[in-house]
Amino acid sequence: MKVILNRLKDKSHAFVALSVLAILICAGYTSYAQEEAAGSTVADAIFTVNNVWMLVATFLVFIMHLGFASLESGLTRAKNTTNILFKNVSIISIGILTYALVGFNLMYPGDFSIGQFFGFAGFGIAAPEGAAGLIAYADGGYTYWTDFIFQAMFAATAATIVSGAVAERIKLSSFLIFATIFVAIVYTIAGSWKWGGGWLDQMGFYDFAGSTLVHSVGGWGALVGAIVLGPRLGKYMKSGALKPIPGHSLPLAAIGVFMLWFGWYGFNGGSVLSADPELVSLVFVTTSLAAAAGVIGAMVLSWIMFKKPDLSMILNGSLAGLVGITAGADVMTPMSAVIIGLIAGLIVVGSVVFFDKVAKIDDPVGAISVHLVCGIWGTLAVGIFAAEFSFFTQLIGVAAYGVFTVVCALVLFLLIKVTMGLRVSEEEELAGLDIGEHGMMAYPDFQQVAEAGGSTMSYPTMSMKAQEPSVLEESEQDT
Repeated sequence: MKVILNRLKDKSHAFVALSVLAILICAGYTSYAQEEAAGSTVADAIFTVNNVWMLVATFLVFIMHLGFASLESGLTRAKNTTNILFKNVSIISIGILTYALVGFNLMYPGDFSIGQFFGFAGFGIAAPEGAAGLIAYADGGYTYWTDFIFQAMFAATAATIVSGAVAERIKLSSFLIFATIFVAIVYTIAGSWKWGGGWLDQMGFYDFAGSTLVHSVGGWGALVGAIVLGPRLGKYMKSGALKPIPGHSLPLAAIGVFMLWFGWYGFNGGSVLSADPELVSLVFVTTSLAAAAGVIGAMVLSWIMFKKPDLSMILNGSLAGLVGITAGADVMTPMSAVIIGLIAGLIVVGSVVFFDKVAKIDDPVGAISVHLVCGIWGTLAVGIFAAEFSFFTQLIGVAAYGVFTVVCALVLFLLIKVTMGLRVSEEEELAGLDIGEHGMMAYPDFQQVAEAGGSTMSYPTMSMKAQEPSVLEESEQDT
């Protein structure tokens, strides 16, 4: 009996031991499962935050197109406002659609590339199949769809830059054809060299958010377009004198600049490609400081040169600072950002005067100076102020984009010129593109009906009957 009891006691000890072991195992498993669930929850939360920030940045970049439309309208004459607004609405639409059709897969060809110079992953857009593909996309930072729509907002910006430089004299149909090809093919192939992992990326060229890839690409196109088109009627006299053609609404131009500055927080901040709190906040700071310094630089120099404070110059000064910092906003110290922006503000004033008075290239909004010249400066500044990047490599990138874009833009503009014409008629330019191209006026209350039987329409600031004949007599413009 005693032996039996001892055996039962041993078995009960074993049972207790096994029970404790089982409890520990279950507890450990439960703890592991909870940790796994917690980890999954945290990862999901980070993914959601990143994705939401990228979408917020997307609509901030979209708002920039309203800024471009307002700025371009304000710095040009009232009789061309409808035409300018029409172009800007069309450009963003063309940009999104062509980017979906071919642009996204030209810019990010993946394994479908040839020698890192050109690649194409196929027509249309389609997200990776299955949950695993979506999680793996962008290292789990955001969705495929978010990546596409964010990048699509950038695509149309390059053509919008061209729009300002060729304003008030280009045929609408000709410009839209140019913009379509430029955005769909030229911009995206050029972009693939850096952002798509192409040859310049492999070389170490750096352009964080597009001082060169977006702004100077658009600026080179603007320069070529302004040269091929020639200046507006009455801009330059036979005597060689420059006749200023002021814009019709500085308030509208100022609103446009504030909208652009506001949208730039998405343009640069979204280019972090995550909601990383430290990096996004740094980019916001460097972006703001550069823009503010650009205003001060342009203010001081223009005040000295013109003896009066010039509003249009400080508006472009802020944009110059923004363009200048865009290439290196994530790698600059605050003080470096101030210096870059200040120099950009000085550069833009000198550049506007140079193109206007020396080169005699008519750019109604200063797009070439802001986007091309300051885009080049900002890209080179990365090699000057950030020790980890080579100035020589930055210079190679600037030159490569310049040569490629100039050749492409020149071919496009010349082909359009010899096939369907590039410039509106003299009569249309004098009356205004609103009437000639659209048959409507942005400000119908400005309309002045001529004497009985007449149909001439004009604006208080530009009367075709009263002012234009003398302009034609003195103009050097070859129409």
